[in-house]
Amino acid sequence: MQPIVDYLSNYLDLDIFLRASLLILVGIPLLLFLRRWIRSIIQENYSPHYAMLFGKITYYIGFVILMVTVLNQLGFKLGPLLGAAGIASVAIGFASQTSISNIISGFFLIGEKAFETGDIINVNGTIGVVLSIDTMSVKLRAFDNRFIRIPNEMMLKSQVINITRFPIRRAELKISVAYKEDLTKVQKILADVVEKNPLALQEPAMNLIFEGFNSSSIDFQLNVWTAKEHFLLLRTGLYMQIKKRFDEEGIEIPFPHLSIYTGEASKPFPVMNMTEKEPKQEPKLN
Repeated sequence: MQPIVDYLSNYLDLDIFLRASLLILVGIPLLLFLRRWIRSIIQENYSPHYAMLFGKITYYIGFVILMVTVLNQLGFKLGPLLGAAGIASVAIGFASQTSISNIISGFFLIGEKAFETGDIINVNGTIGVVLSIDTMSVKLRAFDNRFIRIPNEMMLKSQVINITRFPIRRAELKISVAYKEDLTKVQKILADVVEKNPLALQEPAMNLIFEGFNSSSIDFQLNVWTAKEHFLLLRTGLYMQIKKRFDEEGIEIPFPHLSIYTGEASKPFPVMNMTEKEPKQEPKLN
């Protein structure tokens, strides 16, 4: 330890070295405290991602000022360093065009406010909760607890669907019934099931859309509105309640039927029920 102190004392006044060390020891904890304080203040009035962004900007600016002050205390000339930094920044700029594009795209994403921290978004089929919107990328947490990082440039070029932007959502249920069923009765049953579900909103009202005649069924789409936090509960609950009511009312939910032919379209393949007793054959008289 003593040789190191002697070596430093040849180039630096020990007093100056101690002052620079004290600046670092006091400055970094102070910056961390300032970042937390600014985030808490901004989060009370704005969204969490703004609080995160301003906290990071405050910390980085403060860290640069602290390092400049420490270098000044140690007697370093900042002019040559700034000149070298300028040359290096040009070289780094050419080598990191993608990073710069991501940073610029990040500012566009934050300014546009298409989504915020805590929203559920769909990016080209990738669905997750927004954890943070940083200068380089957007961090998502998928529903199976995977961590997903998407570069800001890709986010800006992709179609982004904000699933939880608005307070209510519409659940779209596909319903099929057999051709023999009374459609008026089916409509009344569905309306009754929706009315009795406590998670279904009465305004906007539900609606039933006829989708067409399928090969073995008549198809409908049942649209029901609910609060966004109840979407999955409502959708699952309605399907189960509709199945139960259809069973009680004798409404058939059809399934595809298959006909087998032996080669001639007019003659179906003969099937014998082996549980039935074969009729006795009368003896032939000679």
